[in-house]
Amino acid sequence: MITIKKYGNRRLYDTSRSRYITLEDLVEQIRAGHEVRVVDVKTKADLTQATLAQVILESRRAAGLLPVPLLIQLIRMGDDALAEFFGRILSWALEGYLQMRQGAQVIAPINPFVQLPFFAVNAIGRVLNSFLPWQDPTGQRPAGQVVNQDDVQELRQEIEELKQWVKQHGSGSTTT
Repeated sequence: MITIKKYGNRRLYDTSRSRYITLEDLVEQIRAGHEVRVVDVKTKADLTQATLAQVILESRRAAGLLPVPLLIQLIRMGDDALAEFFGRILSWALEGYLQMRQGAQVIAPINPFVQLPFFAVNAIGRVLNSFLPWQDPTGQRPAGQVVNQDDVQELRQEIEELKQWVKQHGSGSTTT
């Protein structure tokens, strides 16, 4: 277990290597299989969860993937509801995604179409997202408005990219 000390100025100090590190350095240590624990220098409080969440949102640019109305709704949620959302819903969604991905790899030799890029899920997700209540922070949408023209154009582009991919890879090829 590597102990990382976090200072008030947000600097991180790796005690195992006796040097200051960046969030990217921390990410590399985790990817290399190291277990880390982040502690506040003054209070000795465990800051591991908060720091890892910061890594995901800042370094991996995940915050840019979350729509502003969803973020607003998450902020408005009470602590219990927010904990349940993250604890159950996101865990369930990630587990389902990983199982689908693993299943696609297993049947890829039989069905080459299963290899369709996972970015296609993003297009479907945007369409489905337009029906969810966090699309508008007030919970209301103008009648008949499901997706805006930019979304439609982007979906058309992704459909064209998928068609091209199918033309290139859908000829019975079973390579993974």
